[in-house]
Amino acid sequence: MINIWAGMATPDRPWAQDTLVFMFSVTKGPTALVAQILADRGLMDVNAPVAAYWPEFAARGKDRALVRHILSHTLGLPSFPRYWDLVSFDHPDGWHRTDEIAARLAAAPLAWEPGTKLGYHSISYGWLVGELVRRTDGRTLGTFFADEVARPLGLDFWIGLPVEHHGRVTPLLHDPHPVFDPMWVFWGPGNTGSGPALLPKPVA
Repeated sequence: MINIWAGMATPDRPWAQDTLVFMFSVTKGPTALVAQILADRGLMDVNAPVAAYWPEFAARGKDRALVRHILSHTLGLPSFPRYWDLVSFDHPDGWHRTDEIAARLAAAPLAWEPGTKLGYHSISYGWLVGELVRRTDGRTLGTFFADEVARPLGLDFWIGLPVEHHGRVTPLLHDPHPVFDPMWVFWGPGNTGSGPALLPKPVA
C-alpha cells in the first residue's frame, strides 16, 4: 500500500496526512449503510410506508411512499420548494435547521408517483434518510454513523464534522459564475425543482 499526499490545502497551509475534504454524494453510501443496519435490526422495514415512521410525510399524496422508494431514488422528491432559501453554500447556518428541512420535505409535493420513475435525489437523499434514522433510532444520522460504524472501524469519516476538526478541512473552491456550478444549474432558484439535467427514467 502506498500512502502519499502533496500540494497545498490552502494558499498558506500544506496538505497533511489528516487533511479532510468534502465528500458530497459519496456520503450516500454510508447513509444507505445506516438504513441497512436499522433494517437488519428490525427497526426499519424498507417495505413499510415512510409515514409509518414519519406521520407528517403522508401529506400531499405521499402516504403511498415506501421507505425503499427513498433508498432507491424512486420516491419523486428530489428537492422541496425554495430549497436554496434555507440550504445554501453561502449561508451554511441553514444546514443545521434539520427540523425545518424535515417539515418542508413532509409538506412538499411529489414530482412523480413513487416507484414509477428513477431520478437521482442528489440533494434530498441525506435529509430524507436522516429523518428516518432520527424517527426510528433517536440519534441523528451523523451520530449513528460515528457510534456504530466510524468509531468501531477507526474511520476518519464524518457526517457532520465536529467543530474541533474544522481546522483540518481544505476549503471548497468553485467558479464564481453560476453557469459553471452544476448544483446551481440543476437546483437553482430559477429551476422548478425537478432537475432538468437529471431527468427521471421510468422504472421497468
